[in-house]
Amino acid sequence: MTNRTFTMIKPDATEKGSTGGILQMINEAGFRIVAMKLTHLSAEKAGQFYAVHKERPFYGELVEFMSRGPITAAILEKDNAVEDFRKLIGATNPADAAEGTIRKKYATSIGENAVHGSDSDDNAAIEGDFFFSKLEQF
Repeated sequence: MTNRTFTMIKPDATEKGSTGGILQMINEAGFRIVAMKLTHLSAEKAGQFYAVHKERPFYGELVEFMSRGPITAAILEKDNAVEDFRKLIGATNPADAAEGTIRKKYATSIGENAVHGSDSDDNAAIEGDFFFSKLEQF
Protein backbone atom coordinates (compact mmCIF):
# COMPACT_ATOMS: atom_id res chain seq x y z
CA MET A 1 0.00 0.00 0.00
CA THR A 2 1.24 3.49 -0.76
CA ASN A 3 0.54 6.71 1.00
CA ARG A 4 1.03 10.37 0.32
CA THR A 5 2.72 13.40 1.75
CA PHE A 6 2.74 17.07 0.89
CA THR A 7 5.69 19.37 0.26
CA MET A 8 6.37 22.95 -0.68
CA ILE A 9 9.63 24.21 -2.10
CA LYS A 10 9.76 27.53 -0.29
CA PRO A 11 10.49 31.02 -1.68
CA ASP A 12 14.14 31.01 -0.54
CA ALA A 13 14.93 27.85 -2.52
CA THR A 14 12.91 29.06 -5.50
CA GLU A 15 14.79 32.40 -5.52
CA LYS A 16 18.14 30.58 -5.50
CA GLY A 17 17.18 28.34 -8.43
CA SER A 18 17.21 25.18 -6.31
CA THR A 19 13.82 23.80 -7.38
CA GLY A 20 15.24 21.43 -10.00
CA GLY A 21 17.87 20.01 -7.65
CA ILE A 22 15.31 19.48 -4.89
CA LEU A 23 12.90 17.76 -7.29
CA GLN A 24 15.75 15.54 -8.47
CA MET A 25 16.49 14.49 -4.87
CA ILE A 26 12.79 13.74 -4.35
CA ASN A 27 12.67 11.64 -7.51
CA GLU A 28 15.88 9.78 -6.70
CA ALA A 29 14.48 8.93 -3.25
CA GLY A 30 11.69 6.99 -4.96
CA PHE A 31 8.79 9.43 -4.58
CA ARG A 32 6.22 9.73 -7.35
CA ILE A 33 4.82 13.23 -7.93
CA VAL A 34 1.02 12.94 -8.15
CA ALA A 35 0.28 16.69 -8.19
CA MET A 36 2.53 19.74 -8.63
CA LYS A 37 2.21 23.45 -9.32
CA LEU A 38 4.21 26.64 -9.18
CA THR A 39 2.18 29.29 -7.39
CA HIS A 40 2.53 32.46 -5.35
CA LEU A 41 0.75 32.55 -2.01
CA SER A 42 -0.92 35.78 -1.00
CA ALA A 43 -0.40 36.82 2.63
CA GLU A 44 -4.01 35.77 3.25
CA LYS A 45 -3.48 32.26 1.81
CA ALA A 46 -0.16 31.83 3.63
CA GLY A 47 -1.91 32.85 6.84
CA GLN A 48 -4.65 30.29 6.23
CA PHE A 49 -2.13 27.53 5.53
CA TYR A 50 -0.13 28.30 8.68
CA ALA A 51 -3.16 29.13 10.88
CA VAL A 52 -2.05 26.43 13.34
CA HIS A 53 0.87 28.75 14.22
CA LYS A 54 -1.23 31.93 14.56
CA GLU A 55 -0.49 32.35 18.28
CA ARG A 56 3.24 31.69 17.91
CA PRO A 57 5.66 34.64 17.94
CA PHE A 58 7.08 33.78 14.49
CA TYR A 59 3.69 33.66 12.71
CA GLY A 60 3.90 37.12 11.13
CA GLU A 61 7.43 36.55 9.84
CA LEU A 62 6.41 33.13 8.50
CA VAL A 63 3.44 34.54 6.59
CA GLU A 64 5.59 37.37 5.19
CA PHE A 65 8.32 34.92 4.13
CA MET A 66 5.95 32.43 2.53
CA SER A 67 4.19 35.15 0.54
CA ARG A 68 7.33 36.94 -0.70
CA GLY A 69 7.76 34.84 -3.83
CA PRO A 70 6.72 31.74 -5.73
CA ILE A 71 6.63 28.27 -4.19
CA THR A 72 6.29 24.83 -5.73
CA ALA A 73 3.57 22.76 -4.07
CA ALA A 74 3.50 19.00 -4.61
CA ILE A 75 1.84 15.83 -3.42
CA LEU A 76 4.22 12.89 -3.30
CA GLU A 77 3.44 9.19 -3.17
CA LYS A 78 5.54 6.34 -1.79
CA ASP A 79 5.26 3.62 0.83
CA ASN A 80 5.78 5.28 4.23
CA ALA A 81 5.73 8.67 2.47
CA VAL A 82 5.45 11.01 5.46
CA GLU A 83 8.22 9.44 7.52
CA ASP A 84 10.52 8.85 4.55
CA PHE A 85 10.10 12.42 3.33
CA ARG A 86 10.79 13.85 6.79
CA LYS A 87 14.07 11.89 6.75
CA LEU A 88 14.89 13.18 3.26
CA ILE A 89 14.33 16.84 4.14
CA GLY A 90 16.32 16.70 7.39
CA ALA A 91 16.16 18.76 10.58
CA THR A 92 14.48 22.18 10.53
CA ASN A 93 17.80 23.78 11.41
CA PRO A 94 20.14 23.02 8.48
CA ALA A 95 23.11 23.09 10.88
CA ASP A 96 21.57 20.02 12.56
CA ALA A 97 20.46 18.31 9.33
CA ALA A 98 22.17 15.08 8.30
CA GLU A 99 24.45 14.99 5.28
CA GLY A 100 22.57 14.11 2.12
CA THR A 101 19.32 15.78 3.19
CA ILE A 102 17.57 18.55 1.29
CA ARG A 103 17.96 21.07 4.09
CA LYS A 104 21.65 20.30 4.59
CA LYS A 105 22.22 20.99 0.90
CA TYR A 106 19.79 23.87 0.21
CA ALA A 107 18.68 25.58 3.44
CA THR A 108 20.48 28.52 5.03
CA SER A 109 18.70 28.95 8.39
CA ILE A 110 15.84 27.72 10.56
CA GLY A 111 13.60 30.38 9.02
CA GLU A 112 14.74 29.88 5.43
CA ASN A 113 14.86 26.11 5.39
CA ALA A 114 14.08 25.49 1.69
CA VAL A 115 11.24 22.99 1.98
CA HIS A 116 8.13 22.06 3.94
CA GLY A 117 7.10 18.47 4.62
CA SER A 118 3.91 17.24 6.29
CA ASP A 119 4.34 15.85 9.79
CA SER A 120 1.52 13.28 9.70
CA ASP A 121 -0.73 11.41 7.29
CA ASP A 122 -3.70 13.51 8.41
CA ASN A 123 -1.86 16.79 7.85
CA ALA A 124 -0.55 15.56 4.48
CA ALA A 125 -4.13 15.08 3.30
CA ILE A 126 -5.26 18.45 4.68
CA GLU A 127 -2.28 20.29 3.20
CA GLY A 128 -2.54 18.57 -0.18
CA ASP A 129 -6.24 19.39 -0.39
CA PHE A 130 -5.46 23.03 0.47
CA PHE A 131 -3.51 23.38 -2.78
CA PHE A 132 -5.05 20.80 -5.12
CA SER A 133 -8.58 19.77 -6.07
CA LYS A 134 -9.27 16.05 -6.43
CA LEU A 135 -9.19 16.57 -10.22
CA GLU A 136 -5.57 17.75 -9.93
CA GLN A 137 -4.37 14.72 -7.93
CA PHE A 138 -3.33 11.66 -9.91
